[in-house]
Amino acid sequence: MISVTYRLTAPGMIQPDCREFELQPREALLRPLYLSICRADQRYYQGNRPPEVLAKKLPMALIHECCATVVYDPTGTFKKGDTVVPCPNVPSEVDAFIAENYLPSSKFRSSGYDGFMQEYVAVQPERLTKAPANIPPQVLAFLELISVSMHALTRFDAIAHGRREKLAVWGDGNLGFIHSLLLRYLYPQAEITVLGVDEEKLSYFTFCDRRMHVNDLPKDKSRFCDHAFECVGGQAAQYAINQMIDVISPEATISLLGVSENPPPVNTRLVLEKGLRLFGSSRSGVADFQAAADLLAQNPKAAAYLEQLVGEVIPVRSLPDIHKAFAADNHLRFGKTVMSWEI
Repeated sequence: MISVTYRLTAPGMIQPDCREFELQPREALLRPLYLSICRADQRYYQGNRPPEVLAKKLPMALIHECCATVVYDPTGTFKKGDTVVPCPNVPSEVDAFIAENYLPSSKFRSSGYDGFMQEYVAVQPERLTKAPANIPPQVLAFLELISVSMHALTRFDAIAHGRREKLAVWGDGNLGFIHSLLLRYLYPQAEITVLGVDEEKLSYFTFCDRRMHVNDLPKDKSRFCDHAFECVGGQAAQYAINQMIDVISPEATISLLGVSENPPPVNTRLVLEKGLRLFGSSRSGVADFQAAADLLAQNPKAAAYLEQLVGEVIPVRSLPDIHKAFAADNHLRFGKTVMSWEI
């Protein structure tokens, strides 16, 4: 069959590529419905990656956050018309100790491997999660980001000690919002604190027990939090991480989720003195997608909170509409830009 793939060939330049392809045995055929723009997509689109990285990755179709409709599934796992969420991680092996999203052999869509900005996409049925009926498709479009948070919390649950009465999240952006919300539902008895720098963004975190500016920490920092989660990334990550190390309780766990281009300096002396555990989490696997979908299906109010992240939905019917969506997202202060894929 013939399908069009919309590839980024250089920063700000997208070219359609019309090709014929054949479905491989056991591959399902999907038609993307809604595509959510991620910061990583924007970094490629704006050219905010090192030149050597762009030279290695491009040309490439962007977008790894997507929900789609099933056109054909030879295995019968899904019916035609089912709404599904595809996992962008594509492993080629199974390891007894290393998760699929950490295997160097795995491919990841929109990171050196074509993402979902295509007319049709072929995906193995086992890489798909059926969409809960009560979740708006605009929210399903960024279930991938929710699954990343779920993955980090699954790892936290296995690593951190059992005192979890006070949990704190640094970061008032989209990831901080999602992570704080999942903490609210996974640890309902805990006191959840979010720390940020933008009062307007912090106002969205109504489900948290405390919303604080990072400069307004109490003078008495003893037992400020039992564990902490860094959802800042970028240049500000070093300040967030070191502030966590300063105020967190001894033998606590710090979960690192923010992406930084430059390595942040860390106060290792205090890490040693307090006996802290720092661990990183990146991306997610199919099991995390299913866990995220199950949580939203069982907690409709959580899905309603997530609708607040849908900043703008832009119908995409032509190539200029794609550029319009990326431009709109670049000016969005909070939330996600979602493309209604009608091209």
